[in-house]
Amino acid sequence: MSVFRLDGKVAIVTGGGAGIGRAIALLFAEQGANLVVLEVDETAGEQVVREIQAGGGEARSLVCDVSKLEMVKQVVQQAYDQYGKIDILVNNAGIAHVGNIENTSEADLDRIYNVNVKGVFNCTQAVISTMVRQGGGVIVNLASIASKIGLKDRFAYSMSKGAVLTMTLSTAIDYIDKNIRCNCVCPGRVHTPFVDGYIKKNYPGREEEIFKTLSEYQPLGRMGKPEEIAASILYLCSDEAAFVTGSALAIDGGVSSLI
Repeated sequence: MSVFRLDGKVAIVTGGGAGIGRAIALLFAEQGANLVVLEVDETAGEQVVREIQAGGGEARSLVCDVSKLEMVKQVVQQAYDQYGKIDILVNNAGIAHVGNIENTSEADLDRIYNVNVKGVFNCTQAVISTMVRQGGGVIVNLASIASKIGLKDRFAYSMSKGAVLTMTLSTAIDYIDKNIRCNCVCPGRVHTPFVDGYIKKNYPGREEEIFKTLSEYQPLGRMGKPEEIAASILYLCSDEAAFVTGSALAIDGGVSSLI
């Protein structure tokens, strides 16, 4: 029996041009979904689409800043006009910030809020009426272990991911009678280009040492892989997870189990 298939389903993945978003888009396409990649970086989005098409999959990329509601509504309508439905939304687009409340400026807070919180709101609002009309759908949000535990110097980021968690719970209960499931995943540290860039910028000459330290923070002794996060999201979006809604799945190498 073939499981976790998404044949014929239309999936929107925000921030699908790099890191975890790219892994989600590629895996979903392998499993038969028609992909709509929303990406603020046009080049990155188009590259992922080319990879999907080279493998025989169906995909298109649309330039979108998820913090701008009217732009989100416009591209979601384009996706609907092309495919006639929207089965899956993965709210992956997000940005990070390092700092406590004293060294987090109002501008920093607004920047994080606009993408990580308002972006999830905008995209969910843009698709939810379509999912209601068509009789169901699935939404998965990218939260974080920062939604559940305290992380040092992650004030604004933790604030935003806490909001993602509670938006997930609210959406799940509000639309449970509409056959719309909403869950979130809470990753720990995942090895993406962002991590490499952060280490290079802040610890020049100590890259190998810091990478080892960051890896060993996880009880499993390493960082997660984007493909591992994508696989968990695939499950939540598949028919095999039809009994799962309002959940927050920790994928963190054991970090939250020690708190």
